[in-house]
Amino acid sequence: MYVARFSYSLLPLNRQRGIEFIQRELEAARRKSLKARLLIPLTRAHGGSSLQFEVELKRLDQFEEFRERGIGSDEDTAKWMHAFSEILLCPPEVELLRVEPAG
Repeated sequence: MYVARFSYSLLPLNRQRGIEFIQRELEAARRKSLKARLLIPLTRAHGGSSLQFEVELKRLDQFEEFRERGIGSDEDTAKWMHAFSEILLCPPEVELLRVEPAG
């Protein structure tokens, strides 16, 4: 299994709008039967992200599919990304992590 983590930096006054954008990502992931979560850091290092979104993937090819058409159509996703980018301080950081089975 894999986890894709998206880290977003934004101003405190845009925090609620950022949460609303990420909630759309959560809904889209759940419609695709993916497990996803919004992470709101209680503490963070200097320059650390304000909000994070994680989605669990069974296969790596699901990453590009979700990234390109996560919100719906290619066009809907592009519109969502453009609107979200207006409140971001920098492009999101994206990490792909492999989950090692316990044992």
